[in-house]
Amino acid sequence: MIETVFHPRVIENKDWATILFVIALTMVAITKSAYGNRFYDFMKLLFSDKYNKIYRDTNNLMSAFTVIMFIINMISLAFFIQLVLHNLGYVSKNDWIVFIQIITFLLVFVLSKYLIEKIIATSFNIEEFVEQYNLQKVNYRTYIGLLILPLDIILFYSKYTSKTLIFLIIGIFLILNFINYFISLKNYQNLLFRKLFYFILYLCALEIAPYYFMFHWFTKS
Repeated sequence: MIETVFHPRVIENKDWATILFVIALTMVAITKSAYGNRFYDFMKLLFSDKYNKIYRDTNNLMSAFTVIMFIINMISLAFFIQLVLHNLGYVSKNDWIVFIQIITFLLVFVLSKYLIEKIIATSFNIEEFVEQYNLQKVNYRTYIGLLILPLDIILFYSKYTSKTLIFLIIGIFLILNFINYFISLKNYQNLLFRKLFYFILYLCALEIAPYYFMFHWFTKS
């Protein structure tokens, strides 16, 4: 007698990711429609500083345009982190619980860091520089997040992803961040030199230490 063995068929659910991608792309379309000129200037941010010069008022940090682009950036970055962890063999890219954990961590980290920066800036009397610096930093990072979004979609639905490609994207992402820091420091160098000592403390405490401890914790874990 032939014994029949039934194996459970595992069907990976990708509906949650599809919904989030649609929401993110819809938000991009709505933002482009509602803020046509501003969106056009924003998309040229990598090649032109026009956007930063026009929208340099710190009130723009809490504007609807910036908030929407920040949300899109969080979705895009959380997906990318999950895809990186998936390719390194730590998590499944189809696990929506992991995505919630990643995006929650990102939101808590970014918002906590922003509030601490506000407190330290007030203590060091460098509010003007920190607010303008944060605005420009947010602009460039949301821009990078918007560029990563279509890559997230391609990588998520692709069955085979090269680790070389993942590390290449990470390398480009880090290079763009270094360019962002360089441009920010260059734009505010006059203000920076007047508060150089306090800026060095700020840089070590909030721009280097958090990422170092995150890297140390991740590699040890």
